[in-house]
Amino acid sequence: MEKILTLPPAQRTGGMPVMEALASRRSARDFDPSRQLDAQTLSNLLWAAWGINRTKGRTAPSSHNRQEIELYVFLSTGVYRYLPVEHALEQLFEDDMRAATGSQPFVGEAPVEIALISDTAKITGKSPQGIIEATYADTGFICQNIYIFCASERLSTVARALVPKEELAARLQLREGQIITLVQSVGYPAQA
Repeated sequence: MEKILTLPPAQRTGGMPVMEALASRRSARDFDPSRQLDAQTLSNLLWAAWGINRTKGRTAPSSHNRQEIELYVFLSTGVYRYLPVEHALEQLFEDDMRAATGSQPFVGEAPVEIALISDTAKITGKSPQGIIEATYADTGFICQNIYIFCASERLSTVARALVPKEELAARLQLREGQIITLVQSVGYPAQA
């Protein structure tokens, strides 16, 4: 199955001033399961996380510009891989697997779960410890971009390491060397 969903062009202007977004940044675990992100907001979110912002450059740095992190996007309509060059989503599975990304009570309620997956085969010339360090540093940069975007857009988000990584990797049919580092839940806050 190869189904490519082109995203609307990301809106690269506007939003909250960065200092206000930093002041508002927080982890939130309460989501409104009835509100899905519209296509424009999803587009902006993915571009902010790991999009192309200049020739051969991304919105987040990576060790030696290896760009080894891939974003797997879990929606109610299936699981997709974000294609930054095309700014599109490639559908990998038609199943709603959001609940499979963790065991906390709110997992599966957020409209979007983003798994950050490192292709460690792209990291050469480093010791095994160096590969881990690069992978998790690069994951952290992308994760923080998602946090700042969500603060700016008044969305709830939380990064999660409590993920059934082996089970999820098997369901996603990941290759050897691909490792799930974090999953980040994103959605509208639950109504008070």
